[in-house]
Amino acid sequence: MSLHSELDRLRVVLVSPRNPLNIGAAARAMSNFGFLHLRVVNPYELAFREARSAVGATPLLARAEEFKTLGEAVADCTLVVGTTAVGLRQLQHPVRRLEQAAPLIRKRLAASPVALLFGSEKRGLSNEDLSHCDWLLRIPTREEHRSMNLGQAVGICLYELARNAQAVPKPQKHTAATAAADLERLTALLLDALRSSGYLKASPSGPQKRRSAAPTDEKIRRLVHRLHLSATDAELTIGIFRQIFWKLGSPKSPLP
Repeated sequence: MSLHSELDRLRVVLVSPRNPLNIGAAARAMSNFGFLHLRVVNPYELAFREARSAVGATPLLARAEEFKTLGEAVADCTLVVGTTAVGLRQLQHPVRRLEQAAPLIRKRLAASPVALLFGSEKRGLSNEDLSHCDWLLRIPTREEHRSMNLGQAVGICLYELARNAQAVPKPQKHTAATAAADLERLTALLLDALRSSGYLKASPSGPQKRRSAAPTDEKIRRLVHRLHLSATDAELTIGIFRQIFWKLGSPKSPLP
């Protein structure tokens, strides 16, 4: 397996970026280190493809994929890693320093796609964004000044991934990991089952429903990710839930 193939499996995902220059700088860093798949979720400025900061990376920026939701952006990935400055936030995930995280990411890249998430310049990744992550990484900045410029953060993370990429271990023979799309389907089915059984009470309609439902959805999604199900086990579990819904004659339509 070639080094290019391993690097080609990383998806750099920018979630709600606000400054086109930062998107261009991120694209330039990706091109520098050989990572070619940029995904952008709900960019604040739609004209980001014209960013002058993408020196030498204009083709990469032109090929960047746009998504309306983070779930869609990471659907084909078997590992989703978020970046965070930590700060005063109460996080629900394991947090690893960049130098500890890089070997784990490289190991997964040897076999399947990985998403590396970066949040908006203003607020970083939201709690809902983090619920899609398997774990988090942080760049070891000094405590007095934790946050970094988006483009610089992308560059530092990609340098750490690329600098020892020749040492990527060969994929071991093990059960295939589960794509994020399947984990999302399992999350939706589990939420339907909890609501149908009365474990979760029905929420009010309208905006209030969305606000009250969000924390529960995030908790269940994090739970599903913590199970670390193989692709086979995830498919089996989804099938079990579908059979239960069918047998009970549930009016809800199981997801395809």
